[in-house]
Amino acid sequence: MKKPFHIYASFPVFLAFLCMGFGDVVGPLTGLVKEEFQLSNVAAQLIPFMGFLMFGVLSVPIGVIQDKFGRKTILMIGLLAATLGLSIPYLAGFSTFGSILLGILMLGAGATFLQVSGNPLMRDVSVPGKYARNLSLAQFIKAIGTLSGALIPLIAANYWGGDWRILFPVYIIILLITMILLMFQKIKEHSKTNLPGASLTSTFLLLKNKYVLLMVSGIFLYVGAEVSMSSGLPIYLQDTFGLDIARLGLLGTLFFFIALMSGRFLGAIVLNWLPARYFLKISVIISLTGFIGLFAGVQIIAMISIFLLGLGFANIFPLIFSITVESLPERSNELSGLMVAAIVGGAIVPLLMGFLADLTSPLIAFAVPLSCLLFITMLAFFTFDPLKPINT
Repeated sequence: MKKPFHIYASFPVFLAFLCMGFGDVVGPLTGLVKEEFQLSNVAAQLIPFMGFLMFGVLSVPIGVIQDKFGRKTILMIGLLAATLGLSIPYLAGFSTFGSILLGILMLGAGATFLQVSGNPLMRDVSVPGKYARNLSLAQFIKAIGTLSGALIPLIAANYWGGDWRILFPVYIIILLITMILLMFQKIKEHSKTNLPGASLTSTFLLLKNKYVLLMVSGIFLYVGAEVSMSSGLPIYLQDTFGLDIARLGLLGTLFFFIALMSGRFLGAIVLNWLPARYFLKISVIISLTGFIGLFAGVQIIAMISIFLLGLGFANIFPLIFSITVESLPERSNELSGLMVAAIVGGAIVPLLMGFLADLTSPLIAFAVPLSCLLFITMLAFFTFDPLKPINT
């Protein structure tokens, strides 16, 4: 039987989840770098594209390698790659848009390693039946890292006379501390079975199952919608209400991230007594309510709606992820690789949103993440009740 879940003993793992959130800095950076380099909406969306591209390229191979070398090793590689990525634009003096894109690409690669290893690793330290709760708690920690991407530049601009560049040395220091602590942390990994080892073929064969395919698609669209919101909200607030992005526009992303963080903490509590599949239904209803408010054209309603969107979005990823892994735990590495690969939606969906924003307006462009949420609503109400077993 697995040992109880110990927060303090797992401190380095929680720090790794905090570092995962640094990859979400592409959201608030989009509007800030767009302003800095005078970019079009489509060009600015290259930032989340580069940040999430590596999820689609690396996740499945990482899942296969992880099956052989272990999750802690993969976690360490991810921390190192993220550190190198953040160092590139910092050492280049943030002088060119290209150096920023290259650094974001490497940061995305590091975040990919962290996601593939960290999410199933949380199952190793969870008591039976509490994986969804503990993953939501870990995602709450990740949300703190996510929140810092909007909060630190906002504080720097208003109180320190600085700007978004301060994020890079701060993140590098935290990543280095996490690597040192993790190096001395013993982690016992589970889910060893008599099944053949993971391979690229065995991983992609899982997509033949319609249930797995739908759930992976849900992750793809959810992440795309979340990144679209975090990158598009400052532009929306500037275009609709005339808010300056550097000093006030980031409040939209900040509200969204605060709601994400609060929602994940509440989710870790609620999931002690509410089944994950029912909580997912509640989450999508709250999210849809938030979308309606964005189109009201009233600033106070828009801010409330942004908070509701973050609250609703908060637990969708860990809910879909944990429900899928619990359905086939002996294939957790392969499922993790597939679902983390689906995070590439964060590269593709925002580009579609930016294209539509250039053609119409930032407000109308929210139809793109709304469409993603409607698909997830279908999953919530028609896929999980009843939850069918997976046959491979």
